Amino acid sequence: MIVDMSSFGEMLMSRPAGREAFLGASAYIFENVSEKDTISLDFAKVKVLAPSWADEFITGLKTNYKATIEYLNTENPSVKASLKTVLEPIDVSKYQRT
Repeated sequence: MIVDMSSFGEMLMSRPAGREAFLGASAYIFENVSEKDTISLDFAKVKVLAPSWADEFITGLKTNYKATIEYLNTENPSVKASLKTVLEPIDVSKYQRT
């Protein structure tokens, strides 16, 4: 299944908007997704992607569905940076007191 992320807007910003998009997609787009499926998020027409929006949408997707998730057309600097922020694990040892 390919999801045109611009169907949620060309400028995907704010945590509340990301949560709303995820809830809407859960009800209408992802309702029959199984763990054997692949969900392809296509960012081709997205101009701006904020990390907070991406976190709400992608974390919700990963938490609630066991399908494989892939990311398409991520060359846009805003999309690339936000996905990097959301998808890369945080090294908590950098923030621990010694």
